Amino acid sequence: MKHITFIFILLIHLNGRTQQAKAFQIFKSNGRKTSYKKLLKKAAKADMVFFGEEHDNPVAHWLELRLTKDLFQKSGKDLILGAEMLEADNQTALDEYLNDKIDYKTFKKQTRLWNNYKTDYKPLVEFAKKHHLPFIATNVPRRYASKVYHGGFIAVDTLKKSDKQWMAPLPIKYKSDLSQYQKMLSMMGGHGGENLPKAQALKDATMAYNILRHYQKGKHFIHYNGSYHSNFHQGIVWYIKQKNPDLKIITIDVETQKNLKKLNPKHIGKADFIIVVPADFPRSY
Repeated sequence: MKHITFIFILLIHLNGRTQQAKAFQIFKSNGRKTSYKKLLKKAAKADMVFFGEEHDNPVAHWLELRLTKDLFQKSGKDLILGAEMLEADNQTALDEYLNDKIDYKTFKKQTRLWNNYKTDYKPLVEFAKKHHLPFIATNVPRRYASKVYHGGFIAVDTLKKSDKQWMAPLPIKYKSDLSQYQKMLSMMGGHGGENLPKAQALKDATMAYNILRHYQKGKHFIHYNGSYHSNFHQGIVWYIKQKNPDLKIITIDVETQKNLKKLNPKHIGKADFIIVVPADFPRSY
């Protein structure tokens, strides 16, 4: 990760000298170029910000941390963080770590951290810890999403009450014609993939449920997730809007392109802000 950080700093340094060294370009939903300053201004006025990332994109992770720091400078203790990468049944361990009741080694043992946690998500958790900010483990435990993938929603209906506490209240409202879920079906090519978008819906609904449970009026909630969970204001955002349509929500998407001068038409409309990174930029794993 250190060599990637060095490359990134070098690119930022060179950015003022040559267009070829530009590390990223931000576009608005309609494809027009915009700036980080304008993105930050909009984010600071939003109730919720969904940072949709590519999980192995170091530029995305750097910008997540930078945006979090800048929003903290503007809102201070009014900031709440949350992430797809931490699952709801690990919330107790996360809280204990944030409040110095357990050390990192114990926290790591008690949670199912992603393989790239140390390089890509730990900085966000450590920032929350340092500034005493809430950090919410929003995602459904993967074992339940796996059950839905293999057996549909009926597979979780018979779970014990103690297990169901880690997911959105059943039955899950499921709108199968949302374009993101339809895209998942088409990707499977009709080979028994009808449960894949249902498993995705369980994750989306649960993340929305946990975000709303911890959101407080007048505060700002920033959520880190794979872009597929919030693109086109679908996924998590769709479920949140079902419960509270008046919330001001800003979405961010990260894409890669060979050319940063113009947004590829296929990315138009994916999010309120689309961050484009050079396709040849090193990945974090």
